[in-house]
Amino acid sequence: MSFIVSLSSRNISCFQHAFVPQSAAFLTMFQAAAKTLSVATTTAATLTRGTSFSLRRYCKKTPAKLRVSQAVAGADLGANVKVQGWVRSVRPQKANLFLHVNDGSSLQSLQVVASSELNDPLLTLGSAVEVTGTLRKSPNQKQAVELEADQIHVVGDCNPVDFPFKIKERHSLEYIRQFPHLRCRTNAFSSLLRIRSEATTAVHSYFKENGFVQIHTPVITSNDCEGAGELFQVETSGPDNEEGEKFFSVPAFLTVSGQLHLEVMSGAFSRVYTFGPTFRAENSQSRRHLAEFYMVEAEVSFTQSLEDLTKVMEDMFRSATEHVLAHCAEDVDLFHKHVTPGHRDTVEAMLKKRFPVITYSEAIDILNHSSQKFTFPTDWGCDLQTEHEKYLVKHCGNVPVFVTDYPYDLKPFYARDNQDHPKHTAAAVDLLVPGVGELCGGSLREERLDLLRARLEEAGLGDTYSWYLDLRRFGSVPHGGFGLGFERYLQCILGVDNIKDVIAFPRSSHSCLL
Repeated sequence: MSFIVSLSSRNISCFQHAFVPQSAAFLTMFQAAAKTLSVATTTAATLTRGTSFSLRRYCKKTPAKLRVSQAVAGADLGANVKVQGWVRSVRPQKANLFLHVNDGSSLQSLQVVASSELNDPLLTLGSAVEVTGTLRKSPNQKQAVELEADQIHVVGDCNPVDFPFKIKERHSLEYIRQFPHLRCRTNAFSSLLRIRSEATTAVHSYFKENGFVQIHTPVITSNDCEGAGELFQVETSGPDNEEGEKFFSVPAFLTVSGQLHLEVMSGAFSRVYTFGPTFRAENSQSRRHLAEFYMVEAEVSFTQSLEDLTKVMEDMFRSATEHVLAHCAEDVDLFHKHVTPGHRDTVEAMLKKRFPVITYSEAIDILNHSSQKFTFPTDWGCDLQTEHEKYLVKHCGNVPVFVTDYPYDLKPFYARDNQDHPKHTAAAVDLLVPGVGELCGGSLREERLDLLRARLEEAGLGDTYSWYLDLRRFGSVPHGGFGLGFERYLQCILGVDNIKDVIAFPRSSHSCLL
């Protein structure tokens, strides 16, 4: 187009003289057309230059943004990359500056090497940074790659004097527990949270692969599944709340279990499960109790055998543990080496051996023939305490053990009556594991309408659970289920002594920080 304009401008006069005779009207028309063509050409050229500039900006190579886990694995080696995270260590030297940056995606941090000119007083332990540079192989055997920094930008500064964690100090789980809003910055707790996330994925994967349907059971309920009365009642607050007025028209509570709602669903789905928070108003400061914790619960229809339940429990335990060990090897090793040395052998033994099964009566006999002195009684009919559970586990080879057929009076109204007088037991089962004690509790559910109605009436619950009786009246089938305490599971595989160290924000009596 510019060539045409140039040609036209240069030859306007020649073009004019080529026509004889000349006409004034024609000349005026020609000059107007040439002017229009010149303006249009100028505008097109301007647009072309603008488009070229925009394309140059768009095509300009920008650094690839990597997570630290990708960088330490050698992704985009030799490329210009950007990494964002938090400083775990700072080591300034005369010519160079060394940083370790972590973004929570892996236990291993990325080493950053920079010129001392890039040092900044705000580069301290805990500060948030954005680093741009070239990812290269490291000459140091301690790490495979390192980032040669061209630019370091401090996004958020951190006062190292006030920060409760120090570079060269190893902090205990008890110490970091004081800082629930900051302890995710430590290696141990960030590892725990990655393990917890992966274990959650493993549980869901197991149930999906085995034909279970996930049910989102409610957090607010009008039922007391366990019948123990340890409930948090839900009430409205505020100036507009009238005294005595109930928001739900009936007493409402935070759930202690999703079991009863799963039983509703087991009338339409043969395999269901739920995984969510549960609440117990238990006034306990022990190392194994929380007021809020997570439960994995499942119900299986068309079963009259505890073996069907114990198989699901054992298979899920093995599947989840193997998945965690395979996908969080470094994180698990941190606990097995520095928190509970030697616990790896215990975990491997649990995975190698089948879980033995003993009855409650056999368990009582074992305890009564023991030379160990127990604090709590071991008479038939007494509930097993933690000291009893841990002893039974050790007696059976320090592997998980199933205890079945508990006394009928120890179990809730829904547990199936074995009708085995004179001892009278229920078709219930607990899974006891090393270091923890009870991990799972389950039972076959009483599907016989007359027996269930009699027990509810005996407990004065006939009207409250009329809907539960309806489940037996309309297409009932033999079924059973169990619940697994997720935090106790993590304690078991990691060897962590205190349950408050395996959950992000622990809640217990007299303690609800954040």
